[in-house]
Amino acid sequence: MTHRFDPTSLREYDIRGVVGKTLGEADARAIGRGFATLVRRSGGTRVAVGRDGRKSSPALEAALVEGLTASGVDVVRIGLGPTPMLYYAEAVLEVDGGIQITGSHNPADYNGFKMVLQHKPFFGPQIQELGRMAAEGDWEEAETPGAVEDADIEDDYVGRLIAGYAGGAYRIGWDAGNGAAGAVIEKLVKLLPGEHHTLYTDIDGDFPNHHPDPTEEKNLADLKALVAEKQLDFGLAFDGDGDRIGAIDGEGRVIWGDQLLSILAEPVLRELPGATIIADVKASQALFDRVKELGGKPEMWKTGHSLIKSRMKETGAPLAGEMSGHIFFAHDYYGFDDAQYAAVRLIRAVHMIGKSMTEIRGAMPKFVNTPEMRFQVDEARKFAVVDEVLDRLEAEGADVNRTDGARVTTPDGWWLLRASNTQDVLVARAEARDQAGLDRLMAQIDAQLAASGLKRGPQAAH
Repeated sequence: MTHRFDPTSLREYDIRGVVGKTLGEADARAIGRGFATLVRRSGGTRVAVGRDGRKSSPALEAALVEGLTASGVDVVRIGLGPTPMLYYAEAVLEVDGGIQITGSHNPADYNGFKMVLQHKPFFGPQIQELGRMAAEGDWEEAETPGAVEDADIEDDYVGRLIAGYAGGAYRIGWDAGNGAAGAVIEKLVKLLPGEHHTLYTDIDGDFPNHHPDPTEEKNLADLKALVAEKQLDFGLAFDGDGDRIGAIDGEGRVIWGDQLLSILAEPVLRELPGATIIADVKASQALFDRVKELGGKPEMWKTGHSLIKSRMKETGAPLAGEMSGHIFFAHDYYGFDDAQYAAVRLIRAVHMIGKSMTEIRGAMPKFVNTPEMRFQVDEARKFAVVDEVLDRLEAEGADVNRTDGARVTTPDGWWLLRASNTQDVLVARAEARDQAGLDRLMAQIDAQLAASGLKRGPQAAH
């Protein structure tokens, strides 16, 4: 028996597609067969499986479990919940891997699979390997199929989120966006001191209120209204599968991913002076400066949650984050991205800093920056364009960081051009001290694109 995946579904960090078009139950079954085969070949026997609240998730889960057990692996089903709850299960249960069925923050018709094998992220070449194994039917056959059991770990997970909590009592708004973290957030706020107001905690895969992506400011409108109406201290928002966090202060100003990291770094660096704090290449220079100021060692790394998790393990960094709102704690935690845990640590950080969230946000350096800009470019051309840009910049003697694409520092600030790992787009971002500086940086990006026969046309959707 063999199976062919739609090539667009096998991505860098996960498997994802439109249900009924590029992803279906046959794919889920094949993923189960391939993943179970890899587990068995590495000496493992059990896998944890979780799912988000999308309408298609139960059917995909059933097919995935069928595939896992057909190749002789036992399955522990943890049921409906956020992706970090699956990561938690993989960390604490006696299992050799874990798979979460989730479409993350994509529209309702998407779904997909995020995987962990032996406490390490499963990505890149490993995902391509599942495709090769399916095409060749290179799967273990089981004489007797694996067993399936259910484990209810939601209360244990919530208990772990709050373990050793030593923060203050605040008045906070929480927007779960009808995503998979809704039930966990309802339980969590009952255990936290202070006053808590929740929005959209009923899990609904149609996302009837707004798109579950807190990094797009328009999706924070209802949270801003709640914070303003009840005069709350701050607001927290979560994506579709609970692994990315968004936040606003008491005045409704967005606290972006790199700004959250600068707040979270302060108590960590008090406890671990000189520690490495990792952020992706899209983060503000203000963050790297702030980590240095706090006595830490800032490190700029490649964008992508799997890449950052791997780098944390290599460097022993206690904390890392991305502009996209993935925050990773290895300090007193397991090193994976968990928006619910990041929320608890953020409340604690505000308490330890001793100022209000609004004061903390107000004191941050003022920069003018662009949102993440995405330009459609042919898949075969996207990495080549970045190489051409790097060659020209080098010839000009520019100040370039090549960690992930080209990040160029000038007296005005910096700009970034990198190829997306997951889509046929180039991603650009720029940051300066004033609008005139930003205009000059944007002109440099345009000149580089033009030199490679491209122009900054209409932006691709996220």
